[in-house]
Amino acid sequence: MIFDEIEAFAATLPPRQALMGLDLGTKTIGVAVSDLRLGIATPILTVKRKKFGVDAEALLAMIAERNIGGIVLGLPRNMDGSEGPRAQSTRAFARNFERLNPLPIGYWDERLSTVAAERALLEADTSRARRAEVIDHVAAGYILQGALDRLANLRDG
Repeated sequence: MIFDEIEAFAATLPPRQALMGLDLGTKTIGVAVSDLRLGIATPILTVKRKKFGVDAEALLAMIAERNIGGIVLGLPRNMDGSEGPRAQSTRAFARNFERLNPLPIGYWDERLSTVAAERALLEADTSRARRAEVIDHVAAGYILQGALDRLANLRDG
């Protein structure tokens, strides 16, 4: 199932399973995973995009090996909150991926996640070449951490 609201997504999550966060770009997919307590997001890798089937196969292998219970997809909204072609592409990816995988998929507003990731990498004095290598999965980490923080507020609230 695909959820626009994080509250509905949260209600479907199995206990003691990690979440996977994805930052879908046109050329790459940044991947991050959480711990089993859903507290901390860790950027793990960037997948070079090929065709949907190849990309999905790589993600499904990671899901199987990492005990993933749900997927958080960064939804690239415009600054005014509207959705353009990139958001529609993300929604299409979710619909296609849902056919291959029964895990719940939740959207998380990813506005400024890449900016935050870039800033963190600059503050860490990361070289330009290294930033280019890791920016997508660091952005996925920001997306997933935002969702994890919201989920924690829902549990505590």
